[in-house]
Amino acid sequence: MKTNLSSQIKIDTVSRRYYEAQSDIDVAALTRDEKIYTRIFETVPDGAGYLARHIVRVINKNVETKGHCAIAFGVGANTAPVYTELVRLYEKGEVSFEKVTAFNLAEFYPVNPDGPSTLARLRSIILDKVNIQEENIHSFPTTMAREDIFHLCRDYEQEIVDCGGLDLTICEVGPAGIIGYNEPGSLPSSKCRLVLLSGETRQTISTNFNTDTVPSTAITLGIGNILSSTRIMAMAWGENRSSAVKETIEGTITSDVPASFLQTHNHARIALDLSAAEKLTRIAHPWKVTTCEWTPKLIRRAIVWLCEKTGKPILKLTDKDYNDWGLGELVALYGSGYNVNIKVFNELQHTITGWPGGKPNADDTYRPERATPYPKRVIVFSPHPDDDVISMGGTLKRLVDQGHDVHVAYETSGNIAVGDEDMLRYFLVMDKVAPMFGFDTPDYRKLSDIVKHTADHKAAGDIDLQDIREVKTMIRQAEASIACRYIGVKPDHIHFLRLPFYETGAIKKGDLTIADIDIVCKLITDVKPHQIFVAGDLADPHGTHRVCTDAVLAAVDELKNEPWMSDCRIWMYRGAWAEWEIDHIEMAVPISPEELRFKRNSILKHQSQMENAPFLGDDDRLFWQRAEERNRATAKLYQNLGLASYEAMEAFVSYKPI
Repeated sequence: MKTNLSSQIKIDTVSRRYYEAQSDIDVAALTRDEKIYTRIFETVPDGAGYLARHIVRVINKNVETKGHCAIAFGVGANTAPVYTELVRLYEKGEVSFEKVTAFNLAEFYPVNPDGPSTLARLRSIILDKVNIQEENIHSFPTTMAREDIFHLCRDYEQEIVDCGGLDLTICEVGPAGIIGYNEPGSLPSSKCRLVLLSGETRQTISTNFNTDTVPSTAITLGIGNILSSTRIMAMAWGENRSSAVKETIEGTITSDVPASFLQTHNHARIALDLSAAEKLTRIAHPWKVTTCEWTPKLIRRAIVWLCEKTGKPILKLTDKDYNDWGLGELVALYGSGYNVNIKVFNELQHTITGWPGGKPNADDTYRPERATPYPKRVIVFSPHPDDDVISMGGTLKRLVDQGHDVHVAYETSGNIAVGDEDMLRYFLVMDKVAPMFGFDTPDYRKLSDIVKHTADHKAAGDIDLQDIREVKTMIRQAEASIACRYIGVKPDHIHFLRLPFYETGAIKKGDLTIADIDIVCKLITDVKPHQIFVAGDLADPHGTHRVCTDAVLAAVDELKNEPWMSDCRIWMYRGAWAEWEIDHIEMAVPISPEELRFKRNSILKHQSQMENAPFLGDDDRLFWQRAEERNRATAKLYQNLGLASYEAMEAFVSYKPI
């Protein structure tokens, strides 16, 4: 059972030689824009394994040469895989932590009994699993008075000095390029101190630590402390870190991106997966640093980039434009820039279709979807009970209106995203209705009292009772059913899968298991679809989309040898956080002004997810606003390239089972 197939989605779009150079000359060319030693890996486990093995070498060398090794341990979602691998290597006998002195890189202030703690997290994932001596674990006092923090920070720095200084710092490149909890504005000389955490950082902490009680301040080693370390090993995984990674590695050194100060360190290295590295020059624009393997997608990316640089549509690009911007290789390959222009223009033109399920009785040679069979059986998998309309509401309406047999499958209940006030609103109405229709029973009154008590007394981070979660699930299901009814999906074609991994009642979810995949497999087997639409948005702030995508892809992998699966195409959409890059888009569905208003109305049917939705991320626009602006931006990009002008577009990429 393959449960991490989403991590391989980008592999077939990036040539291996751009991130695994075979000679020093190739490395020098590819990394000419990179100012920190950087390694890129296909998957997170590969990158974590590389860092863990390097950490082991540092520990063993320092213990051998001077009898001990002092390490500052950072903690976060990105460091966890490295620590897991370190524990595995310890259990294999490849490293001992007996002579390691651990310093906590940062800690929240204050640390409340029911709140998050970086030291507690470090203990749970590594320190309590290896043979480190208790007296060698150093962290910040958790009960200090605010007026004592300055002096205690100096004492903490002295402990590091007394240990001979840091031999190694392990950290991640966080949101906005923070390291430790050094937020933008931190100076390279900054020392251990109390800092104010930004909203984006607190959102990330809330997700990583499974809590809503995130303090607004923390104590962290400063940039100066980190840079004083003999070696620094940093990491970043996932496309939501790609912008910070690019600024850190290729940008100018600036306090706006604290991690950029790593450029000044002679022994700093960063490990990335392909998703986190996607905006680095050698991955995003390899023609700027090396000769290229010119695949159709890479040619398309290069021409779109050239259009942006010159401000011209595709068909107005000249040979001079190609040569001036370093793309003369394409002119030589195709004989002229005009030949490349026509090729790319036609490819992009062929991605546009008003028939996402295929147009019957039409020549489908250059259409994204085949004409037959018609009508098609279609399953739209939606991670939460609103992602379908947010991400592809216009396409969903087209599929229904064009006569296809459309099923919508909501993979999770989405119950934790329902606010207590939204739930209370329903019960205030039912309290009035109950006596009129005879369900004003003791059991109902008990539940109503629980709801009201929850709304009045629930503390941040409290997990809802099972009955409360069921009520919130019903609210999400009712909203989804109304939206589907509005679009025209048949009631018996609406499926609420309630995958078990989600049903923890907390922000942090369980692991994907065979129980989840079996549920998805059963639906696919029952429907035997000709089309599957699945979320490809892997940068949502709480990770559920990725798990849901993995559930569908794992089910597809299990069923791929079934005869009917050979006639099924899989399309990936993206949600409210990002859009597919145009060089990847294989189907673009135009949306008229009227259809865009219809899509907005279908999103608005999910009333509990409007202003009170808890997972808007660091973008304060509402979901319908994000969706409209994203769809309009895609249409504008096509227009700027010289193609037809539409109000909006929804974009899709095909997935081919690995």
